[in-house]
Amino acid sequence: MNKSSTQWGQFISLVTVFFFWGFVAASNDILIPVFKEAFDLTQGQSQLVAVAFYVAYTVGSVIYMIISLAIGKDLVNKIGYKNALVLGLVVSALGTILFYPAANTGSFALMLSGLFIVGLGFSLQQTVANPLAIALGPEKTGSQRLTLAGGINNFGTTIGPLIVSFAIFGSATNSDTTASIESVKIPYLCLGVAFLLVAVFLKFSKVPNKPEVEEAATDGTHYENVISRKSALHYPQLVLGMLAIFVYVGVEVSTASNLPAYMEKDLGFSVKDVAPYISLYWASMMIGRWSGAVEAFNLSKPTEKFVKLIAPYLAFSVFLLVNFIAGHDLGAFYIYAAIILVLIAADYMSQGSPVRMLLIFAILGIIATTIGMATTGMVSVYAFTSVGLFCSTLWPCIFTLALAGLGKSTSQGSSFLVMMIMGGGIVSWLQGVIADSTSIHYSYIVGIVCFAYLAFYAIRVKSILKSQGISYDSQVSGGH
Repeated sequence: MNKSSTQWGQFISLVTVFFFWGFVAASNDILIPVFKEAFDLTQGQSQLVAVAFYVAYTVGSVIYMIISLAIGKDLVNKIGYKNALVLGLVVSALGTILFYPAANTGSFALMLSGLFIVGLGFSLQQTVANPLAIALGPEKTGSQRLTLAGGINNFGTTIGPLIVSFAIFGSATNSDTTASIESVKIPYLCLGVAFLLVAVFLKFSKVPNKPEVEEAATDGTHYENVISRKSALHYPQLVLGMLAIFVYVGVEVSTASNLPAYMEKDLGFSVKDVAPYISLYWASMMIGRWSGAVEAFNLSKPTEKFVKLIAPYLAFSVFLLVNFIAGHDLGAFYIYAAIILVLIAADYMSQGSPVRMLLIFAILGIIATTIGMATTGMVSVYAFTSVGLFCSTLWPCIFTLALAGLGKSTSQGSSFLVMMIMGGGIVSWLQGVIADSTSIHYSYIVGIVCFAYLAFYAIRVKSILKSQGISYDSQVSGGH
């Protein structure tokens, strides 16, 4: 078996953890109304579900740094990438166990503790898996592999709420959120068993403990002037990238988490009718990432162009199929096929550059959010859900650019980036505060500010990397 085939086999094994991240993160939206009713919570208190889960990433990264300092060596470099993944999965499995006593005793605090521990495990997994996905093959196509992994993640976000909703309520379309808290424990105990099974699978897989990074010496990527630094925080591309991850995850999560309240309060939708549109938002992430991952397969140019046209619509078909199975009316969603054309055009305009991709999609995010704020009715709903399309490719772009040239500090830099996932909880909370003082419709100004910073980062990081002898401006031939 050649090296390329081996690396693809390793990559396929790795992406199982990406699926779990999406499955659990999106399923939290199902827990919020259940907990709110069962524990008699306010809307703000119910959002502690998101806060507990996303802040765990930051706490996990801090623990990672403390341990690394204590042992005098980077933790992942010491125990190995595969072993770190296995450890992260075991930690997450321990978190799901808490759902059993929490359900039996009716303890909201224990439920949050369980989610927090699941998030801690995910923190270590993300620290390892993102740079590992980049490393399993040529670095010039690393961001496409990360995008492909993200597409698997968003498959999890698409089916996760459906499966968890069915497990808790017995029907994915049931608008009743008064299910007994007892009904939560079995689905999450099953999830814990799945974590352990994947941990065993990865332990005996060919995923490497010490991956070899293939640096691109051609296609516009150069490293001759890269400076070796003692700490990852000495690299400005990383420091600015940390804030970029913070606002990116923030706008991604807050746009979706505030959409149900907007549709219910301002547009008069019922809870049951809102569910498919939330599904569409998360499916939009999958649509964009399936398109952006095409270059990872090294297809011929004519084939690549054809596949890039049909891949988004294949992903859209998955969304339609899932919601058809759930019993939702699909008539209102066919028009979204036209909006996907904007994504395809933007993907071609990026010409494969992470810098251009980040800038173009951030600008489109601003435009979509502005249209959503300036309109009402279904136009505003489609504008807000299309934010998912333009968020879809931003994570791999930011991650790739922020880690560019870090060398031996890559895993440390990855940990710092994962730390900033807390933006998902904090930005959502901030938008909620603004909504309370103004309106949910106006609160989306937070998203515009987030996208504006991402556009700034795209411009700034290009000059930073150029000064270090690294050029990502013409790195590959398609989107991310």
